[in-house]
Amino acid sequence: MDHPIQGLMTTAMQHLKQMTDVNTIIGDPIKAADGSVILTVSKVSFGFAAGGSEFGKVESSGRHPFGGGSGGGISINPVAFLVINGQGVKVLHLDQQTHVIDKIIELAPQAVDKVKEMMEKRKGDEPEFEI
Repeated sequence: MDHPIQGLMTTAMQHLKQMTDVNTIIGDPIKAADGSVILTVSKVSFGFAAGGSEFGKVESSGRHPFGGGSGGGISINPVAFLVINGQGVKVLHLDQQTHVIDKIIELAPQAVDKVKEMMEKRKGDEPEFEI
């Protein structure tokens, strides 16, 4: 026999599942006038709680009375736009401060070029030794 709290949890989870799909996280494509395709990228957070209690007094049917409840919530926040066009794919973050790693990755090739230039300049100043 299933416990009544199981029914509450199952119902809440089914309704949360119905509210979300892949298009919730990656939005429907939007075609711009210049031919670019724009996708919204969202952060989806779920919350879920369930609880219940069985009381000590036995009903005439021989079962304990049950009281319980469950609930769930969802939060959807857009975090970026994915822009796809003939020049490539670009991610436009809505909160620039939280994406420092992306900026570092974008600047890495430039940093490597600068270090390479410095090494080549330095190499010209010092005599070459072979081992």
